[in-house]
Amino acid sequence: MLEILYHDADCTAVNKPAGMLVHRSWLDRRETLFVMQTLRDQLGQHVYPVHRLDRPTSGVLLFALSSEAAHALSQQFAQKSVEKNYWAVVRGHLHGAGCIDYALKEVHDKIADAFADADKPAQSAVTGWRCLAQTEQPFASAARYATSRYSWLELTPRTGRKHQLRRHMKHIFHPIVGDTTYGDNAQNRAVAAHTGSTRLMLHARSLSFNRLSDGLRINVAAGADEAWQGVAQAFGWAEAV
Repeated sequence: MLEILYHDADCTAVNKPAGMLVHRSWLDRRETLFVMQTLRDQLGQHVYPVHRLDRPTSGVLLFALSSEAAHALSQQFAQKSVEKNYWAVVRGHLHGAGCIDYALKEVHDKIADAFADADKPAQSAVTGWRCLAQTEQPFASAARYATSRYSWLELTPRTGRKHQLRRHMKHIFHPIVGDTTYGDNAQNRAVAAHTGSTRLMLHARSLSFNRLSDGLRINVAAGADEAWQGVAQAFGWAEAV
């Protein structure tokens, strides 16, 4: 059963578990559990995804309950009237707040995007960030240092490029913990040994949109899962989760 965070006549928001695919994909033909099919069976009706989260990312995921509602909600995303906020745990210490404005080239899948234009120019990509907490842990993750530093960030994507948050954090040399594609594998191994968690430390914390029936602003928030809370406790942040 999926945790339902919000429900009305037009849409439903759920707390997507980390490691669960949103829908069927050729990328993993052996997988049998998907958010879309699970929610359809749970509600007893068709559902329509209006945005996506990467498989290893947890948090707020919004579905429409009709094709008309899907179009209207998708328009809100396209017009940038939807606000998304994420939590991330990254390597190193970041202070205060800032903005990453760094254009990104499209990420193509080898098979699905075999005929895509590889020479297409990079697209504008902007991410706001704010530091929520920092820690220095008494274990080594690099040969030069006896301790390891981490920051807990709030990330606000202002554009919606594929893997934007993960790629932007790599760009500023503060990769997200647990990221096996854009991250620091030595850090990932060190954190796993210290906390027991191998998950990507990226969580879609909240999503705000305008309700279709009356335009009321709706803010949906998702709690962090047990693995996330375990890392937070190990890093001394448990009281803030």
